[in-house]
Amino acid sequence: MDRNIMCPRSLRYLLAVAEYHSFTRAAEALYVSQPTLSQQIKQLEESLDVQLLDRSGRSVSLTDAGKVYLV
Repeated sequence: MDRNIMCPRSLRYLLAVAEYHSFTRAAEALYVSQPTLSQQIKQLEESLDVQLLDRSGRSVSLTDAGKVYLV
């Protein structure tokens, strides 16, 4: 599979993290484990070679690149 092709699941996961500002709450809403969600987001970021989420604070937010990606 070409890693440059976006998986709809990855997009759904990114949208949920952006909505809930939390990997844990997004994982609960999606009925997946938090490590699975984190891994999928990390793989998406690696395939795009850009950081989509700012994980520096207590809550997670989209970076400028993440906002552009979701537009």
